[in-house]
Amino acid sequence: MNNKLYGNLIFELSQPGRKGYSLPKNRFGSYEIPAEMRREHEAELPECDEMTVVRHYTNLSANNFGVDNGFYPLGSCTMKYNPKINEEVAALPQFAGLHPLQPKETVQGAEAVCTLLCRSLCELTGLHAFTLKPFAGAHGELTGLMVIKKYHESRGDEARRLVIVPDSAHGTNPASAAVCGLDIIEVKSLSDGTVDVDALRELLTQHGSEVAAMMMTNPNTLGLFERQIPAIEQMVHEAGGLMYYDGANLNPMLGVCRPGDMGFDVMHINLHKTFSTPHGGGGPGAGPVGVRKGLEEFFPTVSPYHGNFAVVMRAYAYILSLGREHIKEVGPLATLNANYIKESLKDVYELPIEGLCKHEFVFDGLKDKSTGVTTMDVAKRLLDYGYHAPTIYFPLLFHESLMIEPTENESKETIDGFIQVMRQIAEEAKANPDEVKSAPHNTPIGRVDDVLAAKHPIVTFRQMKDER
Repeated sequence: MNNKLYGNLIFELSQPGRKGYSLPKNRFGSYEIPAEMRREHEAELPECDEMTVVRHYTNLSANNFGVDNGFYPLGSCTMKYNPKINEEVAALPQFAGLHPLQPKETVQGAEAVCTLLCRSLCELTGLHAFTLKPFAGAHGELTGLMVIKKYHESRGDEARRLVIVPDSAHGTNPASAAVCGLDIIEVKSLSDGTVDVDALRELLTQHGSEVAAMMMTNPNTLGLFERQIPAIEQMVHEAGGLMYYDGANLNPMLGVCRPGDMGFDVMHINLHKTFSTPHGGGGPGAGPVGVRKGLEEFFPTVSPYHGNFAVVMRAYAYILSLGREHIKEVGPLATLNANYIKESLKDVYELPIEGLCKHEFVFDGLKDKSTGVTTMDVAKRLLDYGYHAPTIYFPLLFHESLMIEPTENESKETIDGFIQVMRQIAEEAKANPDEVKSAPHNTPIGRVDDVLAAKHPIVTFRQMKDER
């Protein structure tokens, strides 16, 4: 392959006077742009012929990794295959061509989709009402916490400023509470990875009158089902707080059990994880918030629109495609796939917590620590075999965390291939550790200096030229 076309920036392929387009004739006459609105210098744009542009971006796309071309076992973030029929539905011109400021009477079909999706989400979660306005999971967390804060204020109970967050929580939980103007208090986990109920009881004894809510992810970040939720929600409610359900790990619960039935008052759902929208590269997302009866009056106006409407369309198409009967298969299949990988690899990778997991689980690096091969090395070596790396070094409960989530729609053959490669890497770590430590070897670039990139990012072509 021609490396000049394959590895360079489009600016580096530029040749003066080269172009691959022709502008139509000017139909509007001449108009002099005021001097104060004109550039002092010509815009620095690449000058390339059409074939160079096409080949350049086609080659770049071949470097992109996604669920359409490989296994993506990214823990917690749930990068799963999304049926193409959902993309087709979201792209229908009758929906994709709508403008958010159209008269309401002209968008009744879109309004109906939103209403029907909310009803479906209520049925799936056991909650009373949903708002589709939040644009992402973290935005949903903030919205839900605003509901909780407003609820307490409406009762004149403004002293409730504390949010209890488990030490295994997603980092967005304490961040969302802080943005909402609330304070965070951490509750520790037991050695089995679940919430320490005794430690929680002590916190509530000391601070019960100040607790606004407890935020929980279930299954938790280790992929473990929190079996003490009935006791937890009773203690928090008796102290006057509300229970918040972080829906980031809803996949294994889908069609099996409902947060509302567990006693949760508020939750958000990541539509882009559980209900069929690709969200690599930071978007798009949607974080609808659901509440128990009586709390819907506290929904804040976080957006004048129904969130990301195309995400709403995909989610409703996904739910209709599966139907009431088959949506119940999502949770059990996600759980089966995760446990199959865990049990197949625990003899060569360290499993810090034994027992049944749900949709994901966490290894603490290789079982044989004498090789010096780290979780980072394993992740880099996986790239050589054509697999995206799992989440690494999170959660922070273990030094060499390696979090794997296979999702419910991966075949046994795909999972067996991944298991075989993970075992191969474990063998390589013993026989030739330097090969693993220096990986990747088969990618367009080798291992980058992450620290240098973070401290000294180069984000413009001009800066690159100047530094050469």
